[in-house]
Amino acid sequence: MFCKSIAAVALALGSAALAQTNGTGPDKAGKYMIEAEGIRAMFIPYGASISNLFLNDSSGVERDVVVGFDNATYYGEDGQHGHWGAVPGRYANRVKNSTFTIDGNTYNISANENGGADTLHGGADGWDYRNFTVVSHTTDSITFSLVDPDGKEGFPGEVVSYITYTLSAYAWHIKMVALATTKKTPIMLSSHTYWNLDGFQSNSSSTALNHTLYLPYSGQRVGVDNILIPDGTILPNQQGSVNDFWSAPKQIGASLSEPEADGNCGFNCTGYDTCFLVNREQDGPYDWREKGPVASLASNFSGIQVDVFTDQEAFQIYSCNGQNGTLALKETQGLHGDESRPRVVEQYGCVVMEVEDWIDAINQPEWQREKRNIFGPGDDPYVLQATYNFTVNGS
Repeated sequence: MFCKSIAAVALALGSAALAQTNGTGPDKAGKYMIEAEGIRAMFIPYGASISNLFLNDSSGVERDVVVGFDNATYYGEDGQHGHWGAVPGRYANRVKNSTFTIDGNTYNISANENGGADTLHGGADGWDYRNFTVVSHTTDSITFSLVDPDGKEGFPGEVVSYITYTLSAYAWHIKMVALATTKKTPIMLSSHTYWNLDGFQSNSSSTALNHTLYLPYSGQRVGVDNILIPDGTILPNQQGSVNDFWSAPKQIGASLSEPEADGNCGFNCTGYDTCFLVNREQDGPYDWREKGPVASLASNFSGIQVDVFTDQEAFQIYSCNGQNGTLALKETQGLHGDESRPRVVEQYGCVVMEVEDWIDAINQPEWQREKRNIFGPGDDPYVLQATYNFTVNGS
C-alpha cells in the first residue's frame, strides 16, 4: 500500500519535481530564487512561502508584486502572522466550531480565531507556521515537502505533502499534492499570496482598490455569518450588486461606498473576504488549463495583469480590510524618500486570491463535496493545480 501511495505521488508530481537538486541554494536572506523569461521569484521553506515576484511593467520598471519580508528569518518572528504567501493547511480557510465528523467519529481541532469559535488555516500551528524541506531546486522550479503527523492540531492521520512552484515564460505554476497515509482526514490547501500589482509604487494610490477584478464564472458565493463562518447557504451575486464581478470587470473599490458593502466581510467590516464559487460545468467537459481564466486582476498604473487558471472550484477574495499600516514594505517596494507615503501596507493595500474548494465543506454534507475534501489510505492524492499567466498592457 505504501509503495502504491508513493507511486501515486510521483505520478501526480511528475518527474521534474523529483529531480535532483541543482539550484544554488538560499541567498544571504534565506531565499531560493527561480526564474524564466520575463519573471523571477523567491521562496522560503517557512510555510513554503513565496516572498518576492518580480515583473517588468509597461514602462520597463521592475515591480515586486507580492507582500512579504526582506529576510526569511522574520517570517517566524512576525507577531501578526498574516500567512504571507504561504500554504495554509492541512485544511485552509475556516472550520466551524473547530470540529468535524468522519465515519461517525468526531474530531476537535485547534481553535485559533474568534475566541475559539473556529479554526483558521489549520490551527495555531498550521502548515504556514512550519518549515518545509526543500527536496528539489532547479533554475526554474522548487519543490517543498512536509510530513504532517497523526494528531497534529487535532487532525487524524499522517499527511505527506509536496508543493511545487515552477516558472515558465511570464507564468507561475503551482502544484500541490498531499497524501493521507494512515487515516481518513480532511485536506484542502491554497496559496495565500497577497498581491499589489504596482509594487506599492503607484503615484496616485497606496491601495489596490483601483485594481480591476473579473470573476467570469462566479455568479454565486458561499453564505457566511458575521464572523465569516459558512452557514450552509449558497447566495446569488446579483448583477450590479457589490459582489458582482462576473457580469463585467470592476475595480475592487468600485462598490464599497454602497450600503450593501457594510458587513460584507463580517461584523463592522467593509470590503471582501468572500468565497466565490467557480461554475464552469454548464459548458460541458473542460480542461482547466484552457477553460478560464477563473479570475483576472489588472492595474492601470503598472499595466500588469494576472490571469488565474485552476482546477479548483472556489476562489476566495480578501481585500486586505484588516491591514492597518503596521506591516512594513520590503526594500523592493513602495516609494523611497516620500514622507507622504509611509512605507507600510495600508488598509486595502493588497488583495489575496486563494484557489481552493468550497470552504468548510466538511461541515456541509448536503453540498456533497466529500470526494474533494476527505482523503484516506489508498485514495488518490489530493491535488491542487493553478497557473498565473502575466501580461503587460500598454507596453
